[in-house]
Amino acid sequence: QVQLVESGGELVQAGGSLRLSCAASGRAFNPYYMGWFRQAPGKEREFVAASRWPTGATYYADSVKGRFTISTDTGKNTVFLQMSSLTPADTAVYYCAAQVRPFRPPVSQRDAYDYWGQGTQVTVSS
Repeated sequence: QVQLVESGGELVQAGGSLRLSCAASGRAFNPYYMGWFRQAPGKEREFVAASRWPTGATYYADSVKGRFTISTDTGKNTVFLQMSSLTPADTAVYYCAAQVRPFRPPVSQRDAYDYWGQGTQVTVSS
């Protein structure tokens, strides 16, 4: 069993930066991929970024490419999402997710992941 706990979400002004963290716990935590998704009110949960674990290829949604960076700290079983040049369109609940089984759908799809955190609210004011 894997538990994921996000933190770092808060209210920030447009143009600002924020770093989200996702701490994982559980026996022998060794996922294939870690991902970040977000869900705005009235919208579906959408892909933001993903990273091969422990390090390797990274993937980004077009809407965040060049502004967001996903990174990992394997010693702390933590994945980060560094966000910059934030706009009100980035306002959402941000979720991290872990893929622990192989041969899953592409990492941009929600059903690629086996475990999800509870989410952290990011609000960007104009």
